[in-house]
Amino acid sequence: MPHSQTSAPRDGLLNGRLARGASPWLLPTVATAALSLARARKSGRWAAVAVPTTALAAGMLWFFRDPEREITQGRVISPADGVVQSIMPWKDGRTRVAIFMSPLNVHVNRAPLAGTVTSVEHIPGGFVPAFNKESENNERVVWHFDTELGDIEMVQIAGAVARRIVPYVPQGTKVEQGERIGLIRFGSRVDIYLPEGVEVDVEVGQATTAGVTRIDRD
Repeated sequence: MPHSQTSAPRDGLLNGRLARGASPWLLPTVATAALSLARARKSGRWAAVAVPTTALAAGMLWFFRDPEREITQGRVISPADGVVQSIMPWKDGRTRVAIFMSPLNVHVNRAPLAGTVTSVEHIPGGFVPAFNKESENNERVVWHFDTELGDIEMVQIAGAVARRIVPYVPQGTKVEQGERIGLIRFGSRVDIYLPEGVEVDVEVGQATTAGVTRIDRD
């Protein structure tokens, strides 16, 4: 059994902040909810509108939460909250670990290792569900990090609803392990490619927590 599990962090809104890049979705939703609640006191029609808009605003606040994390010590830690969808050997000797993120997960991604961001490449594509095999051709952002293990590739993949990926740091930035590096809005996937010789210490179906779950084995 994998031994990289740690106790689950508290991911409520009181234990963190709202994710950078949330404003275009969050502000109009919260403003609409506030307006409908204010007018609901005088109008039954507005009262009917207030219920769904308030529920939507609460859901948005929960989705865009960005909790603080105590970063785990280890060579490679998970860049994403979610569930390990697949573990595949790659043609060049690397191993790809794919992590599926549902709309219920925290969607802020973190650096899997300390190092320098050598490239951040946006690649246009489709928007099929992230758990679908054809999601390989989805809209995505490909990251490369120069680390103590050499070049580490990480890919943020948009899903059927997640049509916007927001990188937080540009090429050339030095990042610490577990540092926030980007956001994917709504359900999506993150792949990390482990170099040849690095053994995986998670299994398919295992839940991961960004900055907390260790991906590799000593």
